[in-house]
Amino acid sequence: MKKTELVKLIISILICQLAGIIGSIFTTSSVKQWYPLLTKPWFNPPSWVFAPVWTLLFLLMGISLYLIWKKKADKALIIFGIQLLLNLLWSILFFGFRSPFFAFVEIMVLWCAILLTIFSFYRINKIAAYLLIPYILWVSFASVLNLYIVILN
Repeated sequence: MKKTELVKLIISILICQLAGIIGSIFTTSSVKQWYPLLTKPWFNPPSWVFAPVWTLLFLLMGISLYLIWKKKADKALIIFGIQLLLNLLWSILFFGFRSPFFAFVEIMVLWCAILLTIFSFYRINKIAAYLLIPYILWVSFASVLNLYIVILN
């Protein structure tokens, strides 16, 4: 791997991890104070599960981003950027504004954006698209969890 390609890979991973770090700024205080007070469904994972899952998902997203960046596919990169911003927005809505309802509405838009990203990546690099499958599966689970939190609270 050329040095420039390695730099692109590292930047791609860091961009995605940075989205997670920024999102965690909004979650930290709410996870300790507000989130424990919510009624949650029986299938709600323990809190410690979320950080390693998201770290892995952001890593896979970063590798996927790199594979598309190598191909200089601007439209697909824009779609990816939009879904990444929507990912961050969910944390702001759910934890920052403590609004599960608006976060649920937003996560439906996020889910569609992820699917659109997968389709656009698939046309360019199938592996890049496949790397996003765990992400959309987790967001699907998070959507159901979010909906149950809305219903129960």
